Amino acid sequence: MDFDPSWLLIGLPVAFVLGWLASRFDIRQLKLENRQAPKAYFRGLNFLLNEQQDQAIDAFIEAVQNDPDTQELHFALGNLFRRRGEYQRAVRVHEHLLGRGDLSRADRERAQHALAQDFLRAGLLDRAEAALQKLEGTRYENEARLSLLAIYERSREWAQAADVAQKLDESDQASYATRRAHHLCEQATERVAAGELPAAAKLLAHAVELAPQAPRPAIDTANLQLRNGDAVAAFDTLAALSDTAPLALPLYAAALQQAAVAAHREAEALALLQRRYAESPSIDVLEALIALGGAPSATAAADDQQPPAPRDGYIAHLAHQPSLVAASRWLAGEKFEHEQFHPQVQRALDHATRPLMRYRCAACGFEAHQYFWHCPGCQAWDSYPPRRVEEL
Repeated sequence: MDFDPSWLLIGLPVAFVLGWLASRFDIRQLKLENRQAPKAYFRGLNFLLNEQQDQAIDAFIEAVQNDPDTQELHFALGNLFRRRGEYQRAVRVHEHLLGRGDLSRADRERAQHALAQDFLRAGLLDRAEAALQKLEGTRYENEARLSLLAIYERSREWAQAADVAQKLDESDQASYATRRAHHLCEQATERVAAGELPAAAKLLAHAVELAPQAPRPAIDTANLQLRNGDAVAAFDTLAALSDTAPLALPLYAAALQQAAVAAHREAEALALLQRRYAESPSIDVLEALIALGGAPSATAAADDQQPPAPRDGYIAHLAHQPSLVAASRWLAGEKFEHEQFHPQVQRALDHATRPLMRYRCAACGFEAHQYFWHCPGCQAWDSYPPRRVEEL
């Protein structure tokens, strides 16, 4: 069969028309998608500004579906999921980003940081730790170290916390000397519990060197010296601390009194405690004075001119502070006309004063009968004033 050239005259115009129609359709479809993506994006921003997070998430999901290659939309969507507490969805978004081969180094670091924040907010500390360690050497390095430090402190991994705090200290962003001293003291406490007293002493010596003005290393050192039977060294340590940290004296007044008795230096301790008590009255310092047999003088002597008893210092204390604790402890040794009712009254007073003898965190308000250097509530360091609730 011979080829008829007339078909070319018919086929070429038809092919041209079909190609033109196809190209117009593709352009129209592309324009439609490009219009839909920004429209969904701006609609999501509008919902976000109006604090309508559910609608914003729906709009951003639509925008991501229309333009799956846009990193910023993924970041916005992942952050929204995290803010709403949908951590699993946030993790999926950021892991999807990290799985892309075309991601720039800056966006990859940003996605890794966002993933670490997802794990932190979800309470998955092991996975957060692994994600944060991958940020070493990036622009998020210091922020990651701070988060790692918080993780190690919360989980009481003091050796790792000390290493991270040292790196932060060396970065010259801020001083972490006192915090590092706390980490060493915590490690020393663990060594003491394990019976490794020489190792504990070495750690405490390093803590004193790091933070010579901080009270805790000296207090823990004195307690260890007392445990080792070296009362003279313990007394000297605490006497020196009363000059560098006088406001913390209520925390170690009892230890100072015990060391003074064991070292037969009661007169020195009495003079020191009376001087500090006159500067800043405190129930803890007062009780150390009473235990040593000395106390502030009462306002008036008894009619029979008997020397005041040491516990009369509680009465003198009331002249400085209206203390229910001091009043209760003075009443505990008094004799009354209806003595048979005294035990019941005393139990009621003790019950009423027990909350007043707590310590309260200045950062979060967490109260405890024990003094904490590291608040169990808000994880802050040195947030407890050294005075009881009644004295604040």
